[in-house]
Amino acid sequence: MSNMLYKIMIKLCFCALLICMMSCVNTPKGPHSIRYEYGKLFNIAYTPEANTRCGGWFTDQGSWMGFTIPMQDKWINGFCGPFSLDHRHWMVRSAVVPGFSNINETFTPDSTNYFPGEIFVKSHSPSGNIEQHLQFIDTNTALLYIRTNINRELQLKGDTWANGTSFKLNQNTVIARHPSGEIVCIGFEPDARVSITNDNYLAVCSGENVYVTLSFFNNEKEKIAGLQKATSILNHPQNYIEANNKRWEGYLTSVLRNDMPEEYNRIAVKAVATLIANWQSQKGGLLHEGVVPSHAVGYFMGFWAWDSWKTAVAYARFAPEVAKNQIRAMFDYQLADGMVIDCIYSNTDENNARDSKPPLAAWAVDEIFTHTNDTAFVREMYPQLLAYHRWWYAKRDHNRNGICEFGSVDGTAEAAAWESGMDNAIRFDNAKMVKNADDAWSFDQESVDLNAYLAYEYKLLKKFAGLINQPFAEPDYTANVAEYFFDSTTGFFFDRHLPDGEFIKEEGCEAYIPFWTGIASKEQMNRALPLLTDTTKFATYIPFPTVAADNPKFTPKGYWRGPIWLDQTYFAIKGLRNYGHKELADKFTGQVFNRLHGLKEDAPIHENYGTHTGELLKAPHFGWSSAHLLLMYEEFGK
Repeated sequence: MSNMLYKIMIKLCFCALLICMMSCVNTPKGPHSIRYEYGKLFNIAYTPEANTRCGGWFTDQGSWMGFTIPMQDKWINGFCGPFSLDHRHWMVRSAVVPGFSNINETFTPDSTNYFPGEIFVKSHSPSGNIEQHLQFIDTNTALLYIRTNINRELQLKGDTWANGTSFKLNQNTVIARHPSGEIVCIGFEPDARVSITNDNYLAVCSGENVYVTLSFFNNEKEKIAGLQKATSILNHPQNYIEANNKRWEGYLTSVLRNDMPEEYNRIAVKAVATLIANWQSQKGGLLHEGVVPSHAVGYFMGFWAWDSWKTAVAYARFAPEVAKNQIRAMFDYQLADGMVIDCIYSNTDENNARDSKPPLAAWAVDEIFTHTNDTAFVREMYPQLLAYHRWWYAKRDHNRNGICEFGSVDGTAEAAAWESGMDNAIRFDNAKMVKNADDAWSFDQESVDLNAYLAYEYKLLKKFAGLINQPFAEPDYTANVAEYFFDSTTGFFFDRHLPDGEFIKEEGCEAYIPFWTGIASKEQMNRALPLLTDTTKFATYIPFPTVAADNPKFTPKGYWRGPIWLDQTYFAIKGLRNYGHKELADKFTGQVFNRLHGLKEDAPIHENYGTHTGELLKAPHFGWSSAHLLLMYEEFGK
């Protein structure tokens, strides 16, 4: 072959390879590949130290344990944890730290990553490289896969166990008991050589590929049941990795759209990953699995009523069985009079039954039915939903006019504000309590959002009755709700004062709800549109704050007195769609997606945001913010 022909052949081969690579990039996403297109999803770099605060963990499958990726400037050559999400303490600084056997070397980090459902670290020493992958296999057990580039024995040990931890060796499983009663079990393959001391263990493993199980149990009973599963995982690790890949592929393909920009797809993936990280399994007083508001904040490690309804709506799209169970979890504590209490915890002493929360449970059940066609679930929940609906009119309608108020069981304004979900809302600044019964008090004002929710709930209950062939004879108080709360002089919806009926003219997000529920007239939307699109009021840098930005009491970081809550922003945007303002709705959605700090990068999704800046406020890894971002993504352009 001549030199010229040889060069031509080389060029042709290179071109063919380049075309092939470009083709691979543009082809539809293949099996088990989607998750790895969305790396650096969250920055959870954190090395446990005294007096420092972690901003979030890697967790999955409803587990009560979490892990972080070590900080590069405080490197530990292993994932940090596990951390007890319920009791809020580190079981160990790092349960498994690998190195090369019989060599005391320092490892330097090369790369770290957080993919949906997997975290990854790669490091090197003078002797070679080590890669580590961590995935959750089930509620109790995560699988650690370690790979090296040299065929040399690995030495594995823990780093800094919690004080008082005791150790026992059961065949090739290290059992570490924490003084709290919680247990960490580390399982090794049969050919590993494992020993323990009073304060640690040492495992020597052969080969370039090593698998280790990391299990967390709340008590001895869980351990006995769970260790057998951990052994099975080690016997067939690739099968379980494949199942994990398939599960995450299912989550992501259920929500991702082919017609969306990749940067918006990333937001949807981040929303799903946040919701999955907040999933918690049945434990103690939590009789069903559910979703906490934020796993990153200790006081949020329970289930709240309207958080549960909102996150169930999102879960219906990619994990409907979890959605069903989180609704069941709240109704497990429904009182005899029909009330659904505010929040529940694994320790029932922490439950709050002083108030309820806005009635969005029927919306959640309807969304689950829409995505599953499960009439059996509708039949199961219908009696409880009906009892809850009746409770509002029995216990929260002070003057028996068919219009309800937020209130409390104990007569306190604090609990009544909690019941609204808007703890320090400006509209309640001058509210007083009025007594309905010994166990029922109301604010002395009728709230537009509450009655718009109830009107929507009435419509859905009537639908459910038809689906399951049940008679429906509930009194209809809903026909005049929109007219009753609409101030024709201002062109906006407001709460009304008892007993004089005067409008409480604080322009706020409660006015979005008649448009979201669809009970407002087109004329009312036309009247309200100038306010909704006014950049000094509601069309702010991040649109649709909790109160109008020109309110003298507006506070940029004032919880419900100014910041952006994404559920309310979603209700406003969806309201615009309901009345034909698609282009406006898309414009405002784009502002949310493009302006919230860190949303398209590696920042967690937050509880609320700065109205004029998009800055991150309050709790990270927040569930209902993620749920409503997912709904905005789903409806964009439609």
